[in-house]
Amino acid sequence: MPMDRTLQSESMRSPTVLSIECIKGSSKADEWTADMLQTGDIVEEIRIGSGSALSHKAPFKGGKSGVQKILHTSYRNKETSILVRVRRASDESAQLQACIVPNETGGKKQYMLRSIADPNYTVGFSDRSESECFELQVSRNSRIVSELSRTRLQDGYVWYPWQRRMQEVLSVPNSSCFLSILLLPKASDRAASRYNDLEDTLARADAWLLASQASGVPILFINIQIESLLTKISGETASATVNAGSLSDLANLGNATLYGFEDYHGVDIGVVRAVRLWYTPLAREIAVEIKLKEDDTKLGFAISRTEEGFIYISSVIDDEDLPSTRSGLSTLYKESMSASRLLVVSRLSNQKVLPWMVSSTGAVRCFDTVSLSQKLSLHRHAKVPILMHVFSWDPSLVSRGFGSARLRVPSTSVLPLTSEVRLAHHPNSNQILPLPPDEPSESVVTREQQQQPDGRLQRDTAGETSFRFHDFSLPNNWV
Repeated sequence: MPMDRTLQSESMRSPTVLSIECIKGSSKADEWTADMLQTGDIVEEIRIGSGSALSHKAPFKGGKSGVQKILHTSYRNKETSILVRVRRASDESAQLQACIVPNETGGKKQYMLRSIADPNYTVGFSDRSESECFELQVSRNSRIVSELSRTRLQDGYVWYPWQRRMQEVLSVPNSSCFLSILLLPKASDRAASRYNDLEDTLARADAWLLASQASGVPILFINIQIESLLTKISGETASATVNAGSLSDLANLGNATLYGFEDYHGVDIGVVRAVRLWYTPLAREIAVEIKLKEDDTKLGFAISRTEEGFIYISSVIDDEDLPSTRSGLSTLYKESMSASRLLVVSRLSNQKVLPWMVSSTGAVRCFDTVSLSQKLSLHRHAKVPILMHVFSWDPSLVSRGFGSARLRVPSTSVLPLTSEVRLAHHPNSNQILPLPPDEPSESVVTREQQQQPDGRLQRDTAGETSFRFHDFSLPNNWV
């Protein structure tokens, strides 16, 4: 009973006042500084409007509900500018210039104040006893620590101009410079029910990269990753795979390239673990644009393909009036030969023409030189400029003019498939250099012509869709 009387006496000595309630902090948490309004500050005056502003001073009739009616009337009359002045127990004062905005979380006809200086900072009003306000003001330091522990970082989605960036930033619009080849595990039997282990696939990826570099392809290793591909399996394949039905089977999956599991419909699902090898040019890709003249009869260069599937310029004609010379392609070719590099074609009309997959039979899926020659020939006949990208091996080429802008040149004819350039080891280095063109070399085409005397369509690779024509009836290999 004595305690109840004490509480009642304190309540009688501490009248109810209109105080500030911080709804959302500022972007820099300035609400905890002395210049900003804080929770527990006692409202002394409210001025609404500009110029001859309407002033309301404490005590406020009706407390919070009365002030909300004033805010509602002002908002409806489009008088949203408001100045709030507050006091504190230590005879301090502060004020806030804000605007009246609806408080959607507070309910119908409820309003809050948004700071003009920082739109993130919003406050409202609350009815409290004066002693409670003083206690809140005194506990400021402890409340800051509590707020620090409760505050969480926020995330969200922001709009990004993808189409504009892909047009402006990329060296080839709407096409990435990330280059890779996917190697499927090699089947160890004809039925393709069993596959070599993961180490074998990794070894083949390493061999492909090293062989490409040794042949003169100017590329560097970036990364390698294991890629899981889902497939439906049955019969002997299902019984030959590692079963991943329980946690105890995980130990057997470390080096397996094919494992299976059964879904809830009873269907056997196989997971093939392929290897993706990421690589990049030594420097960058250089764009060469070849424009055609009416009297052009040939382009002045020939294309061939390495065993690893890279298309490259195998030879050029030294003639100043040919498109290969006017475009600067002939200069690039000569410099690549001097640098013991192949001039690899990476794109034609912005389409990548690089090898991109190795099948389970071990065949490299790549582009056919015949179809590329036909495409180039069509450009010549249609007088449509040819845009070609090649791998750069020297960053200084860019500073000397190559690649910074598309090299424009008239284009003439397309060279059909010529003999493959024979590569020989240099006596003083580990690089492999193309032999001079005047040295006799037995070409791949020549050997195949000897084996296939009757001219017909011959499969060019181990794949299903790449072919090469043999026994051309033309007097030479240039179209």
